[in-house]
Amino acid sequence: MDIHAFPTQLARTQRLSLGLPRAFTLSPDGRRALFLRTRGPEDRAGCLWLLDGDHERLLAAPETLGVHGPVPEAERVRRERAREHAAGVVAYSADADLRVAVFAVNGRLWAVDTREGRPWRVPTEGPVTDPRLDPTGARVAYACEGALHVSELDGGRRLRMAAPDGPEVVWGLAEHVAAESMHRSRGHWWSPDGRRLLAARVDHSPVQRWWIADPADPSRPPRPIRYPAAGTANALVTLHVLGLDGERVELDWDRESFEYVTAASWDTHGPLIGVQSRDQRTLRILAADPGTGATTLLHEQRDPAWVELIPGTPARTASGALVHTADSPLTRRLLADGVPVTPEGLQVAEVLDVSGESVLFLATDEPTERHLWSYDPSRGAVRLSEEPGLHTGHRSAGALLVASHTPHGHSFRLLRDGLPDTEIASLAAEPLLSPRVTWLRAGAREIRTALLLPSWHRAGAGLLPVLMAPYAGPAMQLAVRARHWWLCEAQWFAESGFAVVVADGRGTRGRGPAWEKAVHGDTLTAPLEDQVTALRAAAAHCPDLDLGRVAIRGWSYGGTLAAAAVLRRPEVFHAAVSGAAPSDQRLYDTHWRERFLGHPDQEQGNYERSSPIGDAARLRRPLLLVHGLADDNVVAAHTLRMSAALLAAGRPHQVLPLPGAAHAPTGQAAVAGLLHCQLDFLRQALNLTTRGGASGPPRAQ
Repeated sequence: MDIHAFPTQLARTQRLSLGLPRAFTLSPDGRRALFLRTRGPEDRAGCLWLLDGDHERLLAAPETLGVHGPVPEAERVRRERAREHAAGVVAYSADADLRVAVFAVNGRLWAVDTREGRPWRVPTEGPVTDPRLDPTGARVAYACEGALHVSELDGGRRLRMAAPDGPEVVWGLAEHVAAESMHRSRGHWWSPDGRRLLAARVDHSPVQRWWIADPADPSRPPRPIRYPAAGTANALVTLHVLGLDGERVELDWDRESFEYVTAASWDTHGPLIGVQSRDQRTLRILAADPGTGATTLLHEQRDPAWVELIPGTPARTASGALVHTADSPLTRRLLADGVPVTPEGLQVAEVLDVSGESVLFLATDEPTERHLWSYDPSRGAVRLSEEPGLHTGHRSAGALLVASHTPHGHSFRLLRDGLPDTEIASLAAEPLLSPRVTWLRAGAREIRTALLLPSWHRAGAGLLPVLMAPYAGPAMQLAVRARHWWLCEAQWFAESGFAVVVADGRGTRGRGPAWEKAVHGDTLTAPLEDQVTALRAAAAHCPDLDLGRVAIRGWSYGGTLAAAAVLRRPEVFHAAVSGAAPSDQRLYDTHWRERFLGHPDQEQGNYERSSPIGDAARLRRPLLLVHGLADDNVVAAHTLRMSAALLAAGRPHQVLPLPGAAHAPTGQAAVAGLLHCQLDFLRQALNLTTRGGASGPPRAQ
């Protein structure tokens, strides 16, 4: 166990993600699979691979394409929104038979024949973003400089399907709130016959303009972004059917009442879309006539708090049965043709695939796990994964690929009818530290809690300072039965002398609608109370936890919670590290922030309760604020305003700016260096020194 080298490993392996296979597509017979993977645990260049039978073959790598130069701005923004930080091939699209795939590298469009493994350059009108191959494999659609284009792969016609009719209009790309908050990262979709496109036209002109500057490089001009902060105007989004023959039809719905386009697809029954009201309490599923643009209401869902958007929905089976979810207070169930097909207590998280009348989906009945399920009318709902962990999958008629993340690591298995199972290799690094987790259920609400102790600690040998390490917000869970990087990182802090507690309280996923919506109107009070409950339960389980020395650290929402902890509960929390925290909720985007807090002009009190900046004068504990200066998701103004409020109140604190860093910092300085800075701050704040180096237990000065 080498804890000294772990921060460097975490940085060089991009938090242990490099070398993991991802983005799988299966051929109809299940005998071949496309996927992305770097060629090693420290290689950041994504490559396209083909599994043919049980043999892996490299189809495309950046250096074999001879592509160099900067990434175009639109593609850079798309990667940041998708949390992609690798270079090379980071996304691809394939035809229905998996004969050909297309991808963009540094704005240039490439295609590859999967049988011959021969990439070729596809001529385009300029830098390419989000290329999508039509189902027949004959042509590719892509966004370029605001326009939507189609090129035939054989070098034939090149068509401009739609051009911007204003300086702030773009075609074929998702707007900010769709990509960040709605699970919709796309802006154009092919018809099944490859003759028409459903395309989004996005007019950003109503959206306020912000500027992201780099103070570390004053010679570089600020970068403008359109950011719809809570209470301000959104982009105007319309949907259009565009034919290769020049046909153009605009879809018609009540856009004044339903301004959000939450989902779109085109199946054998025609275009299918989801639209949502600004207050997010009503969601409508509409079928569209591609010839006239008329829409028909298929389903309407209402909720007094908000209607949760579930990835992969809405969808339709081959017979036209609508697939979506519906909430009772305790359960989110899968519905097919209006009938619940999953039991109470099983929380549906995502629909992965609808084939024939069968639905492949993710669900959980235990919040620390997520399993792969299948439903079809003859068998009902059946669980396909077994081992505790987080599982997902992909399928075709003859195969099922199961990707599993468990406490023991990662596995990617292709299960095929009549053939031996095939393992797709992970080339990711083995972590130098593996989590040593004791699982607890804290308090009457049975809050799922992970307790990590130093490997060298012996019961009764001395008190351990405590480090709470939550995210605790609605975007993700941390207390999960998988060897993810954040639990490895938690073990590093444990080996450095802390008892680390990771807890998912109210507002997190996996516990049902009432649990998620307990934070409606106040996103801090209940989650903070649950962290205190988890802390006390951990101390009851292990009396060696020193409740007189408790720190808390978090990033993004977790950073907001950490700051609120020392401001509002200083008798419990004695120091905090708050990273990239939304401190003033009015500065965060419309769809995400208004979902939980409402419109700020109507629900001002909700924003005040949920913004720790209003409590600045209450600070009497050490607080470190950290923020990337290039963050265009949670802009650095959050932390700068928090610091200004603390200064105005005469409250000492520390600020650590990260020049050039976005919301999820990468690079050795931003990862390894930041970990060491946080550890040093926590030791000083809790008045600790180490005995025997970084791996030894701390002692009071």
